[in-house]
Amino acid sequence: MGRSLRILVKRAIMPDDDLTPFQRPSTSIHVPEQPVTLRVNGADCTLSIEPRVTLLDALREVLGLTGTKKGCDHGQCGACTVLVDGQRINACLTLAIMQEGREIVTVEGLAADGRPHPVQAAFIEHDAFQCGYCTPGQVCSAVALLREAREGQASAVTAGERPGALGDAEIRERMSGNLCRCGAYANIVAAVRSVVERNADFGT
Repeated sequence: MGRSLRILVKRAIMPDDDLTPFQRPSTSIHVPEQPVTLRVNGADCTLSIEPRVTLLDALREVLGLTGTKKGCDHGQCGACTVLVDGQRINACLTLAIMQEGREIVTVEGLAADGRPHPVQAAFIEHDAFQCGYCTPGQVCSAVALLREAREGQASAVTAGERPGALGDAEIRERMSGNLCRCGAYANIVAAVRSVVERNADFGT
């Protein structure tokens, strides 16, 4: 029995969900683009994109802000972490149109007046990266972590400590959504701890 005939027979007796992606009939549907205005790093950017474009793809492919990295594209590695209204999110898990009217900050927007953000400076000082691919997401996550702690938000390991106290266990827990395949975790913790110890202004 030829391959084409086997596929036809299989389609006749099995639902499409049981077929491989190459065997499923095409279901591509054209979705018209629509205008979306995103406020990114303090500037309003009007884009024309499909409503199903993720924030990650809008930042990288449309706006050219490639500091935000595409890692797993499933919200599991944290490489695409950005700040939205001061809160950290995985840009691969949200649609760009959902963030209209909100303040989006990427790693490119953390520096001020030509000076790196205190967290960026700490990552350099403590050699808290190797290949650097995950670093933008790590930095954005650390900036949000410091804000969360300053506001007294608890984590899963806060029991027994006052909310906002940032020991190593707290830092590790709060950074656990960001993976470093090079294993620079000890230096990442040290970098975050150094910002806390200096009581730097880590707002954005």
